[in-house]
Amino acid sequence: MHDEHGVVAAAQLFKVLGNESRLQLLQLLGESPRTVGTLVEVTGMSQPLVSQHLRSLKQAGLVAADRHGKAMNYHLADDHVAHIVDDAIAHVEESHTTKAADRRPGRISP
Repeated sequence: MHDEHGVVAAAQLFKVLGNESRLQLLQLLGESPRTVGTLVEVTGMSQPLVSQHLRSLKQAGLVAADRHGKAMNYHLADDHVAHIVDDAIAHVEESHTTKAADRRPGRISP
């Protein structure tokens, strides 16, 4: 397939983003850098699972890590990542609100 303006790479990005746990981790890292231990506590996921997801996110260029002593602090690679996650969530919430409004009695659909 011909990679017209990064379409193939963007499709790969959406595959990585197509996991609820990874989106949750990205959302948390968008709030502040965190260690694996902190992410485990906040999400309730196991440490191996958090580490596996972080590895996938790092390979996709969505997450970066900095060593602080013995701990690795994970953070979003750039602001674009936060925008992608925030926009996707806003879209879903907006769509949900619109659908609920469309179901109100007496509402005439266009």
